[in-house]
Amino acid sequence: MAALLQLCGVFLKIGVVFFGGGYVLIPLLHRVMVDQMQWLSLKEFLDGVALSQLTPGPLAMLATFSGFKAGGFAGALAGTVCIFLPCTALMLLISSRYRQFSKIQAVKHFLNGILPAVVGLVLAAAFTLGRTSLGSARDFILLGAGFLLLQFTAIAPMAVILGAAAVGLLLNFS
Repeated sequence: MAALLQLCGVFLKIGVVFFGGGYVLIPLLHRVMVDQMQWLSLKEFLDGVALSQLTPGPLAMLATFSGFKAGGFAGALAGTVCIFLPCTALMLLISSRYRQFSKIQAVKHFLNGILPAVVGLVLAAAFTLGRTSLGSARDFILLGAGFLLLQFTAIAPMAVILGAAAVGLLLNFS
């Protein structure tokens, strides 16, 4: 029971700072789940991040996966609920007063000021994941090909991810 309460506390804290999407939280999630709590190994964390990209709401999938690894079904449920509880409550509060908040100059300045920080956190997450995942020239070629496909074609991101997974499997088995 204490472990489940600890898991709830961790995911509630993460949920409070959930701003800018799941990619922003990857460095924080890595530090908490892998380094501090040791709920996941680095490989499990990277696998969880990769698998979560195949689903809507990648943060929910990663919270569910980590919660399950830490506390079984109850942990999965607690992780999923607790990571979204703070932001859901905040959005319910804000959405009921959206017109009033949107006119406040300080809110506009806050959102304009936080944007560069969000971009920096996404870059930090990309660097952390890339440093671990990109070990050979072949990996960089796959990264470049995926980037080009996403930028210059109308191919769905899921198709690119699944295609890269198939190429990776083929290259590792040959």
